[in-house]
Amino acid sequence: MVNPLKEGVKAPQFSLPDQDGEQISLKDFKGQRVLIYFYPKAMTPGCTVQACNLRDCSDELKKYNVAVLGISTDKPEKLSRFVEKELLNFTLLSDENHEVAQAFGTWGEKEFMGKTYDGIHRISFLIGKDGIIEKVFDDFKTTNHHEVVLDYLKNHSK
Repeated sequence: MVNPLKEGVKAPQFSLPDQDGEQISLKDFKGQRVLIYFYPKAMTPGCTVQACNLRDCSDELKKYNVAVLGISTDKPEKLSRFVEKELLNFTLLSDENHEVAQAFGTWGEKEFMGKTYDGIHRISFLIGKDGIIEKVFDDFKTTNHHEVVLDYLKNHSK
C-alpha cells in the first residue's frame, strides 16, 4: 500500500541525474509549476503512451507555465534511449535507489500477474511555484493522464 504525499504539503527537495547524466534539482524550477510524474518503467507500452501524450501537449502545458519531470528507477542510459526513440521534449530523471519515490510516497508493494513486488506506483504531483504540492493525480489511465492534468490546469490557472 502506498501513501502518497498530500496536497498542501511542501514537496521534498531532490536532485537526480537526467537522461544525459546531468544533475537536475527541483529548485532549478523556482517560479514555475512542475508536474512530477512517477512511472514504473521506460519503454514499456503504458509508460510510452503516457510519455508521448505529455510530449504532444507540451505547448499547452507551457501556456500554464508547467515544466514536466518524469521519474522512474531506470538508469540514465535507458532514459536517454527512451527520449531519443519517442522524441520526448521534457526531462526524465533516474531514481535508481527509489529515494525520491519513497519521499513522495509512490514506492510500495505492487501486484502484477499474481506476483507481488515493490515498485513505483503511477502517481503525479503538480508542484506550485511556492514549492507546495498543489494537486495529486492518482486516478487516471496512461491514455488519459495528460487530459486529466490539462483539465485541472484549465480550471485552476493561476
